[in-house]
Amino acid sequence: FTVKVIAGKTWGSGIIINREGSVYTVLTNRHVLTPSEHHQIKAPDGQIYPGFKIIDIPFDGNDLALLEFRALNTITYQVAQLGDSSSLNPGDRIFASGFPFNTENLSLNLHGLTVTSGRIAWILEQPLREGYQLGYTNDIRKGMSGGPVFNCDGEVIGVNGMHAYPLWGDPYIYQDGSQPNLEEKREMKHYSWAILMDTFTHNHR
Repeated sequence: FTVKVIAGKTWGSGIIINREGSVYTVLTNRHVLTPSEHHQIKAPDGQIYPGFKIIDIPFDGNDLALLEFRALNTITYQVAQLGDSSSLNPGDRIFASGFPFNTENLSLNLHGLTVTSGRIAWILEQPLREGYQLGYTNDIRKGMSGGPVFNCDGEVIGVNGMHAYPLWGDPYIYQDGSQPNLEEKREMKHYSWAILMDTFTHNHR
């Protein structure tokens, strides 16, 4: 259920969350789509389809977006099972997947689909700007944004989007404009960050 979302000359990852006939819905990060107005979905079997952004869902400023693609009638792709983020606890084992790219040459994806293992480190009471709330120890690299974070049962409980040790800016600002203290910020930088699946389902009711 993890797909590659191609945006111009770069890409991110996405999650197949729904199927109606031959039309599939993919959840990803908004920033994955930003580099281009034209998008493609590379499915798990290597087929590439045009992706069409669904623009009528605001997501309340969270870093989320939806795409649709129409598959060949003879092909069926796995749809992710969405989990309940409210049952998560620090220390829980989780997995994350996506399509990292080689930062020295964006035209080469030497890794293919990558799955990393780790544990939940932090669940913020108040999300950071753009909805990031789940801190975890998995190694997340550029290109894996928009891919799933899932539990040991294979249920998707979050969306990758922010890797550890960001190279620029200060993403560690809460949605209400307040900021963590310096000690908390130093700790936050050690973790990858995801948007909880409950944030998506709340906006997508």
